[in-house]
Amino acid sequence: MSTLNPQQQEAVEHLASPLLVLAGAGSGKTRVITYKIAHLIENCDYKPSKIFAVTFTNKAAREMAERITKKLGNKARGLSVSTFHTFGLNFIRQEHGILGFKQNISIYDTEDALNLLREITGKDDAGANEQLKVQQQQISNWKSSFILPEQALAIAKDEAEFAIAKLYAIYQQTMRSYNAVDFDDLILLPLSLLKNDPAVREKWQNKIQYLLVDEYQDTNTTQYELVRCLAGVKGAFTVVGDDHQAIYAWRGANHENLQLLQQDYPNLKVITLEQNYRSTGTILQAANHLISHNPNVFSKNLWSDLGMGDQIKIIVNRNDQEEASRIAAEIHQHKFLNQTKFSDYAVMYRSNHQARIVEQALREYQIPYTLSGGTSFFARSEVKDILAYLKLMVNFDDDIAFLRIANVPRREIGAATLEKLSAYAQQRNCSLFTASFELGLEQTLNGKPLTKLREFCEWLRNVANNVASENSSAVIRGMVAKIDYETWLIDTCSSPDVAAKRMENVNDLLNWIDKLIKEDLTLPEAVAKMLLIDMLSRKEDESHIDRVNLLTLHAAKGLEFPHVFIIGLEEEILPHRNSIDANSIEEERRLAYVGLTRAQRTLTLSLCKQRRKYKELFSTEPSRFLAELPQELVTWEEVGSTPKDPEQRQQEGKSKLAALKAMLGKTTV
Repeated sequence: MSTLNPQQQEAVEHLASPLLVLAGAGSGKTRVITYKIAHLIENCDYKPSKIFAVTFTNKAAREMAERITKKLGNKARGLSVSTFHTFGLNFIRQEHGILGFKQNISIYDTEDALNLLREITGKDDAGANEQLKVQQQQISNWKSSFILPEQALAIAKDEAEFAIAKLYAIYQQTMRSYNAVDFDDLILLPLSLLKNDPAVREKWQNKIQYLLVDEYQDTNTTQYELVRCLAGVKGAFTVVGDDHQAIYAWRGANHENLQLLQQDYPNLKVITLEQNYRSTGTILQAANHLISHNPNVFSKNLWSDLGMGDQIKIIVNRNDQEEASRIAAEIHQHKFLNQTKFSDYAVMYRSNHQARIVEQALREYQIPYTLSGGTSFFARSEVKDILAYLKLMVNFDDDIAFLRIANVPRREIGAATLEKLSAYAQQRNCSLFTASFELGLEQTLNGKPLTKLREFCEWLRNVANNVASENSSAVIRGMVAKIDYETWLIDTCSSPDVAAKRMENVNDLLNWIDKLIKEDLTLPEAVAKMLLIDMLSRKEDESHIDRVNLLTLHAAKGLEFPHVFIIGLEEEILPHRNSIDANSIEEERRLAYVGLTRAQRTLTLSLCKQRRKYKELFSTEPSRFLAELPQELVTWEEVGSTPKDPEQRQQEGKSKLAALKAMLGKTTV
């Protein structure tokens, strides 16, 4: 405890009432959660199995678990540290009977769910794809707001929304008949059961003696209600969050949940962590000044004892080409002079499309980089194919998996066969796999198509039985060899090299399955774990590679870098045009605040006088956020201008600020 500051120690030791810890950026929130868990176990005689900690990403959960294990060793055995969705999956597995599911439940990712909507609506043409995605998003929004199908039907504002509500109802019924859930259901189903079944609610409230929640400002309505149900009236919980870093409203997060806690728990204790252990005083003062332009319910002012450090540099470029070249040159020169690593640098931007021109400039300077948001390992078709085989083996009711691999590789089960099978299965209200063996199917399907279909299903059932009774890893590898998937890739890929790379991905998947099975996971558990990892973290952790980091401001949350560059500080980019039109500037300002507080030592902001759109150059306006920074903390630089002494720079900066404020006074929404 001696290593904690007074506010951190108070947060760790407080158990008399529900607790909200308002943890500013870089203030040691994970440290507080780790020490509190240790305090509960070592000093308060809490059993580890009665303590549950939840957060939003696998990476955050893994980091928290590693810190606790390092601190407590075997004393932490039985402790539950997971994401919200992993907790939900474990809950559904334990309560599947009461929820009306069979044991081996399939988890549908976004693509699986979209395919199911196509199947329900019968719309599979390219033009309908965007409409289906809009409908899918609306269903997800309803689930995040704890609005069930019958409620959605009742509150629909117009015919279009009423049609989506009807689709929502059919979608949920179909999912249940497939013994499947989607990502949102992992929270929705546990909450529904807890609210409607007092016995289950009491069981889980007794099971969880103390609850800790990280990144609380990112919770949506359903997650907020889930926490309330689990904590009960006694409110034995600590939630940690930062209203200044609430940047996910677009995906359902509601930062007002922090305020709701005070209403729902009048005895809530609020402790604010303001000492930052990451950034220099200059960076923190600038960030505080920026966020003060938002209305804030909770007062918080970050400070640091790391010294003021360098001034923030604002670079004004003629165009985006010059901007990218200048950033690459700055990184190249700074690294040479300071003997730093490439991984010490991050270039951040509002939207992914801004990265392309920066990538080109970095390549020209032979600077290695890593780009966030690349294609997920699990999004590759060859990985999805093999996973579909595995998903079907653990849940024969998974029609999406069945349709994906029934004729991959080709086995003479064509579209006409599958259409007839689907029609029959719908009449019988059973899965495609089950329908394949029914005698009644012979009335609509016979001859070679029926033979091929049943041969495939019988073979897959035998493989599934062998997986359950023999060496699972060996059986799965034998299955991949039996279908001759490698030859299928060679036949269907544009070149042998492409086929070889895709087969490498298949082998990586098989090696991972081997590893999970050696950890004593069953095949259903291994498949579920891989799917959850895919959904929660779409790319592998590459933090150990020495490369410059290119990432969006949203992706940067939770990270920190010694030297940060933020590009595109212009109106309609940051803040984004959509936010200006929707008058939601406050979230854009929080996003800029997140960007500023990622920097540890130096911070460079960049903007252009002109930016290229559709091969033409258009004039731009500086971001209003630049006018909201303390002028005495920034240095303005214009590419191509001659060096000036400090007094000239300060005077020029004041002039730029005055002009900027005058311009934005006319245009600010």
